Amino acid sequence: MGGNNREFMLAIGLCAVVLLGWQLFYGIPQMQQDRAQQEVAQQAQTNPDGSTVPSPTQTQPSPSGNNAVPTPGGTGSGVVGTRETVIAATDRVAIETPKLSGSINLTGARLDDLQLLGFQETVDADSPTISLLSPSGTAAPYYAEFGWAPTPNEPVNLPNGEATWSAPAGATLTPDSSVTLTWDNGEGFIFTRTFSVDEDYLFTIRDEVENTSADTVTLHPYGLVSRHGKPTVLGYFVLHEGLVGVLGDELLEVDYDDLEDEDRIQSHTSTGGWLGITDKYWAVALLPDQSAALTARFSDNPRGDLNIYQADYLHEQGLQVPANGRVSAESRLFAGVKVVSLIDGYEASLGVGKFELLIDWGWFYFITKPLFWVLDYFYSLVGNFGLAILLVTVCIKFVFFPLANKSYASMSKMKLLQPEVVKLRERYKDDKQKQQQAMMELYKKEKVNPMSGCLPIVIQIPVFFALYKVLFGTIEMRHAPFVGWIQDLSAPDPTSIFNLFGLIPWDPPSFLMIGVWPLVMGITMFVQMRLNPPPPDPTQAMIFNWMPVFFTFLLATFPAGLIIYWAWNNLLSIAQQWVIMSRHGVKVELFSNIRQMFSFLKFLKKPKAEGES
Repeated sequence: MGGNNREFMLAIGLCAVVLLGWQLFYGIPQMQQDRAQQEVAQQAQTNPDGSTVPSPTQTQPSPSGNNAVPTPGGTGSGVVGTRETVIAATDRVAIETPKLSGSINLTGARLDDLQLLGFQETVDADSPTISLLSPSGTAAPYYAEFGWAPTPNEPVNLPNGEATWSAPAGATLTPDSSVTLTWDNGEGFIFTRTFSVDEDYLFTIRDEVENTSADTVTLHPYGLVSRHGKPTVLGYFVLHEGLVGVLGDELLEVDYDDLEDEDRIQSHTSTGGWLGITDKYWAVALLPDQSAALTARFSDNPRGDLNIYQADYLHEQGLQVPANGRVSAESRLFAGVKVVSLIDGYEASLGVGKFELLIDWGWFYFITKPLFWVLDYFYSLVGNFGLAILLVTVCIKFVFFPLANKSYASMSKMKLLQPEVVKLRERYKDDKQKQQQAMMELYKKEKVNPMSGCLPIVIQIPVFFALYKVLFGTIEMRHAPFVGWIQDLSAPDPTSIFNLFGLIPWDPPSFLMIGVWPLVMGITMFVQMRLNPPPPDPTQAMIFNWMPVFFTFLLATFPAGLIIYWAWNNLLSIAQQWVIMSRHGVKVELFSNIRQMFSFLKFLKKPKAEGES
């Protein structure tokens, strides 16, 4: 294959790869949903607010508590109040940690009020703090609950989501002080629930049952995370948002639509594991006893126009509570920010298998996570993720230097062979097969690989996608500034040439948001391509001429950090190719190549009249 054909195939390949990436990363799935209106037969008892308590049977009911009261403004009442109003209307135990604020609802002993300190909705420091959990009665209830499910034919009055628990006066949950809640069923069973929390986002919940009656019963510990209503999701294939877990050593990612369009309940059996609901940067995950045999479920319980999504587990082997005896069960809950070091730390310290996959590292996990580690290391040195990206780019260029050096050297030799190639084309212009054979013999004789220029680009594609994944999905990159107008490396460049970078008071549509860094990327790509003369074929030349423009518009909405990487990588490639070409005796004709690119404008020149000087 000749040099020009090689360049043509490379251009087509690059366009195809980026178009595929665009569809993969930015193709938003169909948003229309067929919302079922009928109740699905449940394998569990349903709380008044719509959450379902796992049950060992399909028919065993769970009696409501003697002191159960409706949640103010709860789902059952049809009244929706503000978050502040609903929280103020219920008795609660405050939560105060360096990274969390919120409260435990004494109705149901639920964890349903959490805010993530230090994380705002936008880059504006005055924007609202992120609210992770909200109680029933608000517009979007989201909470975690723990308790006991009964065994068939052993009726016992158990606390449900409407039971009112008691707490010590003035109790506050902090990393230094746990809180114990109590509930008495009036029939000889006293339930206690002790909450503890660490300095970060891990809660430990210890449930205990004291039996003062003459009966022996068997109870099954359970835990659930319930979310009412489908949240706003980005809808990108590159990022999973929804129900997630590792059960039986298998990663399970269940989209909200999967539960609506398919089976309403997905059941799994496992020894240990974890499950919950994840957003892009935050998650609520159940971490049960890792030695317990579990039945775990992902479910959707439609209530009219409202869908209630739930992840829950139930201990298959119940705990026997003897007469005048007591039993206890302990579980944990992660509710917070998906910080890589924290997630990895919990996996190691708690022995929770593959908990690191709570962060969506993507297909190129083996590249993505090490790339994050390198970025994070450089960040610890320079204190700026933008500068860390520049340093990582240099490291990547260094790793691929032998390959790139060989590629550019081969390209330089091919350029030196262009006069010979032109002669062969003229000699066999009527016989394409002989023309190709002759050129391949020439390349073989001169030890030139016409495809060598493609290999560095092909190999770096996974690196490009991995960096995109890091920038797009890790909390460390969220709202991370670079310099000047780039205040969030995970977001697109906010400037646009179409309003003169803010001088004109007009907000262009998204497809016209071509900022400074995308322009720099496009220009550097243009210069790099002009280091070689344009192909003589008009079609190939047109593709090469328009590729930088195409890439500039296509990638302008990608994270700014990725565009900075590409632009800096282009600059390093230009310098590298310039040095290698000069070392091999090839004249760098950048400006003459640019002039040749515009040779099609010659037809605009007015021909000189005869005798005109």
